[in-house]
Amino acid sequence: MVATAKTGYFRRITNSWLGWFDSTRVKTLPGNDARRVDWLRVVPFIAMHVACLGVIWVGWSPFAVGTAVALYMIRMFAITGFYHRYFSHRTFKTSRILQFMFAVIGASSAQRGPIWWAAHHRQHHASTEGENDPHSPVRHSLWWSHTGWFLSREHFAVQETRVRDLLRYPELRFLDRFDIVIPALLAVFLLLAGIALQTYAPQLNTSGGQMLVWGFFVSTVALYHGTFTINSLAHRWGKRRYATKDNSRNNFWLALLTLGEGWHNNHHHYPVSVKQGFYWWEIDPTYYLLRTLSALGLVWDLKPVPAERRDANRLDSPGREHLE
Repeated sequence: MVATAKTGYFRRITNSWLGWFDSTRVKTLPGNDARRVDWLRVVPFIAMHVACLGVIWVGWSPFAVGTAVALYMIRMFAITGFYHRYFSHRTFKTSRILQFMFAVIGASSAQRGPIWWAAHHRQHHASTEGENDPHSPVRHSLWWSHTGWFLSREHFAVQETRVRDLLRYPELRFLDRFDIVIPALLAVFLLLAGIALQTYAPQLNTSGGQMLVWGFFVSTVALYHGTFTINSLAHRWGKRRYATKDNSRNNFWLALLTLGEGWHNNHHHYPVSVKQGFYWWEIDPTYYLLRTLSALGLVWDLKPVPAERRDANRLDSPGREHLE
């Protein structure tokens, strides 16, 4: 019995380590163990944060910082426009080529693959703030809703029954299974690009170290927490326009940070709309960019919010209390 227990323990350790490279090696555990954080499996996530301290040694340059900002914006759009509004909610259509291109850009954010991301987000909407909501800050702690939930063993696996429409694409399954490949390639590219710029464009005053630390580590960690605020803060702080069955909120500052995702109460009121800023004064850069892609013929069939749904069930209508 003791030998069997030791064998099982070392097998879990081995699978956790191999899970850095092949996510299918990590299995969901039953019972209380499922809620525990698999620390070995999440070492790369912790290391990403520690690596940001590298700015102390590599310094900074306008070019490196500008690269970090640009990669934040580009990858945030891939997350909000495609991981969320396309893969999770199917609010528009596009070609298989563009679908894959933005899946790759989204995967470079190190937030796992599009199938895993969509499966858990669909679960969130299916049981928002219920027992099976993976990241409710109302039911769980703020820390759990922000980061703890996806570090647990319970949520490593993909709930395939929720994403059968995506599983038919082998290229998306590859991005999910080997989710470290694209972020690693981006990191190597930035390092080599910085080395080349240091040699061939010294006037930029940048280096391989700066491009790696700022362009990859700082930008990616900022992207992590920008995205995570919608799971945590957007269910705690802001205004409620609609009487949804959850505690979702509209928050202008989170909308700026996440290219429009901060209109979260709007989104929970009518999740299948490609537009989350329902009124003209609600800034929604993701929607503006999708409209631009639509004008170019790259995406189509953008689903709007019908006026009758937009104006229904409002807390600020006569006789309803507007909750803050």
